[in-house]
Amino acid sequence: MAFCADAQSQPAWALALAALGLLASARAAARLALWLYAAFLRPARPLRRRYGAWAVVTGATDGIGRALAFRLAAAGLGVVLVGRSPDKLTAVAAELEAKRPGAGVRTFVVDFAADDLAARVGALGEFLRGLDVGVLVNNVGASYPYARYFHEVDEALAQRLIRLNVEAVTRVTHAVLPGMLERGRGAIMNMGSGASAIMPSDPLYTVYVATKAYVDQFSRCLYVEYKSKGIDVQCQVPIQVATKLASIRKPTLLAPSPEAYARAAVRSIGYEPRCTPYWVHAVVGFLISLVPEPIADRMFLNRSLGIRARGRAKEAKKKAQ
Repeated sequence: MAFCADAQSQPAWALALAALGLLASARAAARLALWLYAAFLRPARPLRRRYGAWAVVTGATDGIGRALAFRLAAAGLGVVLVGRSPDKLTAVAAELEAKRPGAGVRTFVVDFAADDLAARVGALGEFLRGLDVGVLVNNVGASYPYARYFHEVDEALAQRLIRLNVEAVTRVTHAVLPGMLERGRGAIMNMGSGASAIMPSDPLYTVYVATKAYVDQFSRCLYVEYKSKGIDVQCQVPIQVATKLASIRKPTLLAPSPEAYARAAVRSIGYEPRCTPYWVHAVVGFLISLVPEPIADRMFLNRSLGIRARGRAKEAKKKAQ
């Protein structure tokens, strides 16, 4: 009663502010609970039963793609490894078959940087015809050798980035999607980047970030288009993983190994249209969101300028030898 009387004695604006604060706190608590559940407790989708018997993984001979292929095989799926190097594909297929006896493994050679990419992806589509492809992982991609200003990006690098990060994901999805529609089920996971979806900017990596922003919106729109048709489309946006693409050799808590990332990534397939599966990256993303954008922009610019200086020095040293 005393509390009610005290509340009634407060001005209306104070009660309104208190109500807003309570609602904001409840919303924050609910979001935290949902994130904790998704990050640590939510079970993985039964991929084979829900989507189909086979997974197709592009860029499957190194880094994240290779690790994802092994995790998908562990989930009971047959795996079609797609890459540009026949020798690497053969080696990864042999290792996968040795580790997972009885797992279906097939390989297909595609150089996604080739000028005749449309014909090559068309041949991949024919190769996959008749397979119950339930999961497509568009992982192939490229980045800068090191940070550089936009005017320093030459035609060859720009074309490579657009072809591998934009054209490849578009064409492969277009080749695989009709089969999923016929079967009324499927999951597509496209590899985006936290540089385009979490960070407010990533200066000196402009073309790379722009291509990954395309992947993000491409995935989101497909998610809306095809959700009602039984097809789940998702864009995953990690920050950094210890791969050759990221020029990080030693895994750390902030830059996990491809295997550590793949464990989290496969658990997330089929859920949100955009996600950051590795929990540390999600925490870093939240912390970045608290920094005013002008300050964050300056921080990332200074970081990129340091990477550019080291890259140019290394390049000059190599030319001098």
